[in-house]
Amino acid sequence: MKLDSAYFNKIRIDKVRANAGDTARRPEPVRRGCDMPGCAEGGTHRAPKGRAQEGEYFWFCLEHVRQYNKSYNYFSGMNDAAIQAFQRDATIGHRPTWQMGVNAKTEEPPRPSGFNWAGRAQDPFRLFGEGFQTRGPEPERRKVHNMEARSLSTLGLDASASATEIKARYKLLVKRHHPDANGGDRSLEDRLREIIQAYSYLKSVGFC
Repeated sequence: MKLDSAYFNKIRIDKVRANAGDTARRPEPVRRGCDMPGCAEGGTHRAPKGRAQEGEYFWFCLEHVRQYNKSYNYFSGMNDAAIQAFQRDATIGHRPTWQMGVNAKTEEPPRPSGFNWAGRAQDPFRLFGEGFQTRGPEPERRKVHNMEARSLSTLGLDASASATEIKARYKLLVKRHHPDANGGDRSLEDRLREIIQAYSYLKSVGFC
């Protein structure tokens, strides 16, 4: 747009006139006096009224607001115990608190948790229906070292085998590999010796 355009001049003049009209219609601001008795200056600075009057302010001139701020004490009239209690409450924003697990308003007992420390899922409100089965605590797994694992492998068992299973497996393998059960054939004696040694070791360490 050209700056010497008639349209540009019209817009500029109309805007200036509009602003001038707004200024003419704008009311004069109310002059607030200083709240200090006997002071005729304007109250240009606000100062809090104090405790239990939060959100309320005095209005002073510059000289009197300085005087007021020097003598202002929010905790005036409070003893040491009340001040310490106020400081403790200030750490939580002066909000009400309740003991964990108990609703202090109604003294309700703690609600049952959906999971307990035994590792069992619970359904106290029957959200999953009557057929929901809770899982019992998992049995403790015994520690199996290399020698125990090798002995169990010799018997064809794994670490989860019970003492009864180990004894039954041992008796079965002895009968199967004994020379008397193989027509006097002694070719399986080495295998039989390994089975006996494995069982003896497992028995010595308390597996059976």
